[in-house]
Amino acid sequence: MKLIIGNKAYSSWSLRGWLAAKQSGLPFEEEVVSMYDAAWATRRETADFAPSGGKVPILWDGDVAAWNALGIIHHLDAKTGGTRFWPVDAAARAFAASIAAEMQASFAALRTHCSMNVRRHYSGWALHADAVADVARVDALWREGLARFGGPWLAGADYGAADILFAPVASRFTTYDVRLSPAAEAYRARAMAHPWVAEWVAEAHKEAWVLDQYEY
Repeated sequence: MKLIIGNKAYSSWSLRGWLAAKQSGLPFEEEVVSMYDAAWATRRETADFAPSGGKVPILWDGDVAAWNALGIIHHLDAKTGGTRFWPVDAAARAFAASIAAEMQASFAALRTHCSMNVRRHYSGWALHADAVADVARVDALWREGLARFGGPWLAGADYGAADILFAPVASRFTTYDVRLSPAAEAYRARAMAHPWVAEWVAEAHKEAWVLDQYEY
């Protein structure tokens, strides 16, 4: 398998796709391309990017393409027997699937005003008013999952798809010094300390690329 991703410092969707590939336990080749450089427009027109409409991440499994975080998770879940991404318990599974889908479809203000940049920490950042409701909703979802299913992850004892979808949110909360409830803050710290997330952040710090539109 080959996973094509964008800059590790900035690409939140690439982080999700990469975590999904790691969660699968399957070997994969990683290709990192810089977004918005001089070759970006041309690169997006190549056959490697055609199925996703020029977006990252995109996973190639032979001649089968999967893109979009949930699309990649769906493909890898089927490929690995349905045991690595979602809880067995019906209530936990429904919760995990629902919040993963909500994450993929929602929180536009948080995305807009708190773009991912894992190399930065802005102490005392003034959160944009439009993003406050998004933060409150994420905090509530995290608290609910932890309380209902016992933690330490969002749908119970095992790291899974819901945690993968929210990993870049934990990164955003870290970068922008977002204040959370005690339970949500503990989860944020736990999510950032996950070995794969820590590996991603370390590799992001080695990248030479700097995208000014994501630097404040």
